[in-house]
Amino acid sequence: MESESVTTPFGRRPMSLAMLLKQRRGETIEAGTKRNKWKLFRSVCEARARLDVTDRALTVLDALLTFFPDDELSCERGLIVFPSNAQLCLRARGMAAATLRRHLAVLVEAGLISRKDSPNGKRYVRRGKEGSIAEAYGFSLAPLLARAHEIEAIAAGIAADRQMLRGMKERLTICRRDIAKLISAAIEETVPGDWEHVSSILDGLLQRIPRTATLENLPPILEELETIRLNVINTLESQEKHQRASTNESRIERHIQNSNPESTSESEPGLETVQEANRDPEPSSGLERRKAGVDGNGSRTTARTNAGELKSLPLGMVVQACPDIVDYGPGGRIASWRDLMTATILVHSMLGVSPSAYEEAASVMGPENAAVVMACILQRGGCINSAGGYLRDLTRRAKRGEFALGPMLMALLRTKDRFKVGLEEGCRKVNFGKEPGAPARQNGVR
Repeated sequence: MESESVTTPFGRRPMSLAMLLKQRRGETIEAGTKRNKWKLFRSVCEARARLDVTDRALTVLDALLTFFPDDELSCERGLIVFPSNAQLCLRARGMAAATLRRHLAVLVEAGLISRKDSPNGKRYVRRGKEGSIAEAYGFSLAPLLARAHEIEAIAAGIAADRQMLRGMKERLTICRRDIAKLISAAIEETVPGDWEHVSSILDGLLQRIPRTATLENLPPILEELETIRLNVINTLESQEKHQRASTNESRIERHIQNSNPESTSESEPGLETVQEANRDPEPSSGLERRKAGVDGNGSRTTARTNAGELKSLPLGMVVQACPDIVDYGPGGRIASWRDLMTATILVHSMLGVSPSAYEEAASVMGPENAAVVMACILQRGGCINSAGGYLRDLTRRAKRGEFALGPMLMALLRTKDRFKVGLEEGCRKVNFGKEPGAPARQNGVR
């Protein structure tokens, strides 16, 4: 242990083992670590609750960062700032001196800064002959830089949780609206069913929604609501099919066969039936499905609409097609959609995608689909000049219903398979992996 890097506090403040360990951990900075101080400060603000610091303490940290001369924190310039309490109070929006000292202690306790006290407890700097700083006493920002990766990971996780929670709230609102309106439609059209009981179940679920929704208490309620919505839709669709069958039986005697070979009226109903059977159940109401085939093009319009919708894909397929995203996941792995969204928040900052572009993509495509798109952009990073512009273009196409994730992932999988086949073929040609001393082939050279 280097004793020069350990500073005991001045005056009556005691030294403790925890303080010593925090100093040593704060001074352990990986070589070449650099961060923009304001971007890092925004990450600290995002992770404030996990770091156990108050908003007033962040005001003091903001004031301390203004005394660092460069925008980039690095070890080359030194990380000691030495303002007086009077100057700190001014830059901390006129904070009182006693309040300033209390929040400085909070920052030290949280491990974001450390003290480097001089022999007399004052903060000052000693310069060399060329005017460079030879020795400085004050507050060290080294702990903040040393924990930069940890702080950014915490901030990315919190942002991903907030985005996922916002998506759940939107789904819950839409699901609640769908159930209420479908029940009203069923009652008005006298569809058989115990709709009063379903309404009472819905009211009971809505009363269980907590005032402060979290990722732990909201998913079970959302799952029950989606189950109720699916049951209501199935009931309405079965009633519609029954009515349609009854109508066809009553009119079978008046059916007239059209012998015109150029007419497509005979084949279109069959095609529409096949498409309805193959179509995945959607969370929209049955009434909207009945309106899908009203226009003149019939099933073709429905097919075009479904072709533009974004479908959720298996997470395993995403990881297989985009293996580079795994390096940015928590702990170097992607085990859930939450891990994927956490990783892509780091990736979109690294690729230069603005937060507004990513948020717009998440609102249009959904948080999970936007995360998959970012993983694909990372995998094809060498072929894309502007990741932000490419994402905005995909978002515009998704708004028009002209973008699907499946072909993008399948293209990446095919590229990966072709590379693997080419590598195996090359290995076979050069007899790759032959044991030393093994006999050569009959037509080869020993």
